Amino acid sequence: RSSLGTPSSCRLSQAESELRCHVPGGKLCNDRGRCECGVCICQVTESGKYYGPLCECHDWVCETYDGKICAGHGKCDCGKCKCDEGWYGEACQYPTTCNLTRRKSNEMCKNSQDIICSGAGTCQCGRCKCANPEGNGLVYGKFCECDDRECVDDETGEICTGHGKCYCGNCYCEAGWHGDKCEFQCDITPWEIKKRCTSPDGKICSNRGTCVCGECTCHDVDPTGDWGDIHGDTCECDERNCKAVYDRYSDDFCSGHGQCNCGRCDCKEGWTGKKCEHSRSCPLSVEESAKKCQGNSNLPCSGRGRCECGQCTCFPPGDKRVHGKNCECDDRQCENAEGKVCGG
Repeated sequence: RSSLGTPSSCRLSQAESELRCHVPGGKLCNDRGRCECGVCICQVTESGKYYGPLCECHDWVCETYDGKICAGHGKCDCGKCKCDEGWYGEACQYPTTCNLTRRKSNEMCKNSQDIICSGAGTCQCGRCKCANPEGNGLVYGKFCECDDRECVDDETGEICTGHGKCYCGNCYCEAGWHGDKCEFQCDITPWEIKKRCTSPDGKICSNRGTCVCGECTCHDVDPTGDWGDIHGDTCECDERNCKAVYDRYSDDFCSGHGQCNCGRCDCKEGWTGKKCEHSRSCPLSVEESAKKCQGNSNLPCSGRGRCECGQCTCFPPGDKRVHGKNCECDDRQCENAEGKVCGG
């Protein structure tokens, strides 16, 4: 050890030196450092630290809960959480004494759909314990919302068929592979894939889609799913730019006075404006009209109506729940999922 830094004075042969640095499986220093005269010099390559005689300890592989290592109730020791007094669990997330009622505990365990632990675990004192009977840790997350079993290929048993990484139940494939589980190989080069998916503005699928083997799958924002507002070979067309009303359920393209062509409005005779919202016979300019419709809002007609010649028509027409000079009042906010106003 005293001869570190002077390899020429090492009394061990290279084979003997590497033998001392070997770990089961044949890797030198766990591939986390270099071997000098039979001693591993660990190298940090990301936040955290490697340590141990064979660089086997790795502080940032400790379990986390709610974004905190060892839930903030313990310390990471060679990849395992050592919990403070009064806490237990892989991530020190469970208190040994619970002062919550069952009802309060269950409320804290509900996901955004009000399902306790996403139906994939049990609630223990306001914290979810995910069901992993085989101890594989494939079900995880604060509400057990991530299930990496979805990434396991039925035939090979490998995660993402060995050609990608699994994040919260979704496979992200390596270049040249695609499919739900990265099971299909592309027959074109990564360079050609990128070339085919690059939009005229130089972005991959216009930043509005996912490139799969040279073809763009656009992010469909149409709530019905029948026809997306985003389309084109490289998702370059965004029909949302043609909507006069900002409500995502509106089909009010080009204010009803034009044709939407790849996100641009071609107005009928007698109409002008980016969304054909302005009549040429109106005594106000486009800017003056928009200013009158905007009021104190950031959007014309508060994003809930159509502006024509300085006056708002609230969307949808005839629905009295949306009202006000600038459509600033939206009584739909008072309704719950069952349509009851203020809970009945």
